[in-house]
Amino acid sequence: MTPVEYLEIQKKRVNEYLDAFLLGEDDAPESIHRAIRYSVFSGGKRFRAGLCITAAESFGGDIDRVLPVASGIELIHTYSLIHDDLPCMDDDDLRRGKPTLHKVFGENIAVLAGDALNALAFTLVAKPGDCRLIRILADAIGTEGMIGGQVADVEAVERDDLTEDDVNFIHTHKTAALISASLEMGAVTAGAEDEELVVIRNFGKHIGLAFQIVDDVLDIESTDEVLGKDVGSDMEQDKATYPKVFGLDRSKAIARDLVEDAVGELDSLRHETGMLKGLAQFVISRVY
Repeated sequence: MTPVEYLEIQKKRVNEYLDAFLLGEDDAPESIHRAIRYSVFSGGKRFRAGLCITAAESFGGDIDRVLPVASGIELIHTYSLIHDDLPCMDDDDLRRGKPTLHKVFGENIAVLAGDALNALAFTLVAKPGDCRLIRILADAIGTEGMIGGQVADVEAVERDDLTEDDVNFIHTHKTAALISASLEMGAVTAGAEDEELVVIRNFGKHIGLAFQIVDDVLDIESTDEVLGKDVGSDMEQDKATYPKVFGLDRSKAIARDLVEDAVGELDSLRHETGMLKGLAQFVISRVY
């Protein structure tokens, strides 16, 4: 099975789980539930959920135990995209080939939908009854994770003195933190040992950083139709990106090296890691 085929299977599982979990569009207040479903089911590969499930399966875990956790991670990711698209942030018009949430439902409902998804995610992550999962996710999205990276990203706009450390901090926190947490949480649900969690965490940090670098490259080289979102917005807003600091060719080389290092991390594990390695290569195949 190819990584793309595998992700499609996990996407179907996650979508079915979320469809059953989330309140319907006719449940009051209808506006917020329509908005939530508009964003949650707008598309996307469910890559983070796929990583979570793959990590669990690699360590012999149970799909029924990890599925709510993987689904909760996707709610967090969706909330972050809703807020990222707002006029006070990136002010984007397109997300996954559709108008962004605030364009359809207004800014106030978009903010509240993101807040609601954040809360709902923890309901799902708590289902296995392991408080470590809550801590891992909270750390990944707080000021030492996703939010911290977003703050640094906002403050870096129009800076002419950006360094490798600056852009690495932004990408590591804004994107890689949640990707790494997704893998670690999957491994936790399967009972992975502490030393194994260190390996899977490092694997996640490498592919998470590579994932964002590839996104930076795609923002320059792809099209709105292919990506389903506004291409060129990073340059237009003078965002802190790897191509801005290193140029396109060097950025691609760094992404390749990160994926190679990530795959190497897995060699110490005494488990089946073929699909994890395949998903690491998938990060690169999105652009090469």
